[in-house]
Amino acid sequence: MAEQKHTYQSPLLNKLMVVFPFLAWLPLVTRDTVKADLIAGITNAVVVLPQGMAVAIIAGMPPEYGLYTAMVTPIVAAMFGSSRHLISGPTTAIGIVMFSAISVYAQPGTDQYVALAITLTFLVGIYQLAFGLARLGVLVNFVSHTVVIGFTAGAAILIATKQIKNVLGIHVPKGETFLHTWVDVWDQLGDINYYVMAIAAITIVTAATFKMINKKLPALLFGLVAGSVVAWFFNNNGTVGIELVGTIPRHLPELTMPMFDIKTLRELAPGAFPVALLALIEAVSISRAIATKTHQRIDGNQEFIGQGLSNIVASFFSSYAGSGSFVRSSVNYESGAQTPLSAVFAAIALALIVLLIAPLSGYLPIASMGGVIFLVAYSLIDVKQIRHVIQSSTSETAILLTTFLSTLFLELEFAIYLGVLLSLIIFLARTSTPEIVALAPDVDKVKDKHILSEIETYRQSDTNELIDVDTKPVDECPELKIIRIDMSIYFGSLNFIQSKLYKISETEKRHHIVIDCESVNFIDLAGAEMLCEEADRLEAEGGGLYFTGMKPKVYQAFSKTHAIAHIGNNHFFDKKKDMFKTLHRLIRRQGKCDDCQLKVFVECRKAQET
Repeated sequence: MAEQKHTYQSPLLNKLMVVFPFLAWLPLVTRDTVKADLIAGITNAVVVLPQGMAVAIIAGMPPEYGLYTAMVTPIVAAMFGSSRHLISGPTTAIGIVMFSAISVYAQPGTDQYVALAITLTFLVGIYQLAFGLARLGVLVNFVSHTVVIGFTAGAAILIATKQIKNVLGIHVPKGETFLHTWVDVWDQLGDINYYVMAIAAITIVTAATFKMINKKLPALLFGLVAGSVVAWFFNNNGTVGIELVGTIPRHLPELTMPMFDIKTLRELAPGAFPVALLALIEAVSISRAIATKTHQRIDGNQEFIGQGLSNIVASFFSSYAGSGSFVRSSVNYESGAQTPLSAVFAAIALALIVLLIAPLSGYLPIASMGGVIFLVAYSLIDVKQIRHVIQSSTSETAILLTTFLSTLFLELEFAIYLGVLLSLIIFLARTSTPEIVALAPDVDKVKDKHILSEIETYRQSDTNELIDVDTKPVDECPELKIIRIDMSIYFGSLNFIQSKLYKISETEKRHHIVIDCESVNFIDLAGAEMLCEEADRLEAEGGGLYFTGMKPKVYQAFSKTHAIAHIGNNHFFDKKKDMFKTLHRLIRRQGKCDDCQLKVFVECRKAQET
């Protein structure tokens, strides 16, 4: 959908849109967009029906809570977010992290577990809302996408591992680790219930077949129907050991109240943080992925606020933590949705479906749900991206493997923190060694083919065209070194930059050093102090440290550190032309130009002519 522009003249309306962002897209709603949004919403409701129940089981919640979450969170997130196609609700990754955070305190599926999940959802929303109000949406950019890929792949295998007992009809004690679960499976290979395995297999094959036929079809729903029919046939023939999900309550989400006692909040607060972080990463990543197709601008801070409010509201309506759903958002976009009203229609359509077909869930076998969860887990593993990371970058591969393995063998919260920490370490390592390029005049670019006299060429030219000396063998001035630093100067890069400056003065014996700051976007206080130290050292050696091309904002920030006053304002040049003239006069007064035969600068040649 092409972005439409509307100009609002009312200052009051502009202020209201900050608090109620849905006022910005409401004028876009027409009869045609409502029709398109309604179709997309109904399609989404059918898709989330089996998916929501499956994800709820992964999260340790009764199946109906997945549907409740899919009814409540999309409405609030759509109204207060910035994306016009993002559909929020229960997601697999959030479910498994939530399960890890709560299962240590209560038995999954129990009333106590549900109460803790609702409280954790409230805390997740508070975290997210606080991040949004503090304008911290940019923080998502510092979480490597590779961390998400590795975590998601590990979570997918964990999900499949936890469902293997339901697919094979064997008993695995609750709370078993990844390795212990597979040891139990190996020990019970002779006890597999082949009727249960057949139901799961038929569910998987049916769903996969319909998905291959048409991706827009509710493949998971067809798979559940096929598995339920087979289970009904086996049960009528006296087959035992086929457990059913049970009837889903035929009502809408009820009012609930999070637990606000200090002990519970203190216990759940650490576990709520990684859930909130991962949920924000999911939501913003999905929003931006779809926005690349629609050319819509995504406001990360507004998405934080929308996700936070959706989880806070959800905690009061029998729902647990949700986030942006990649599957549902993709279906929403591909179904032709035009505005966030499609999310509202999806929630309403799902509520109507639950009221109509809730009793039929009593015929749904757990083995079929296990098969559906297997397919959901498989879809989470992005083989193409994993292969691309491995082939492209050794450091990113290390992040991927670290996050993946720690997801399988460590606590999930720690796996996320470890992946993020490793991303930051590698980022800091990269920025701590900025590219420092040596520059020198390129004589060929100064020459004019229409002027026969070389001396005349330099008389008419008053600029030195600089070039990287590593790309072309040009002469450098024996007294003056020009370097360009292609990154910001901050505490992490100080040692590297200072070592480079020291090497130039001590090894190359050039004590006049110019730093081209065109690529420098920031100089922090530590960087300013280091540059002052180097300026003092070079001046004591009869030289100096000079700067050119510094951006106005960088210059202003640098000035606030009092570094310009310390180094001297006459060491800073807006134009390279002025810098070359000034430094040429200075070096010449020192008597260091008399015996030089290189004459690499325009000023040198003009001086020779005179």
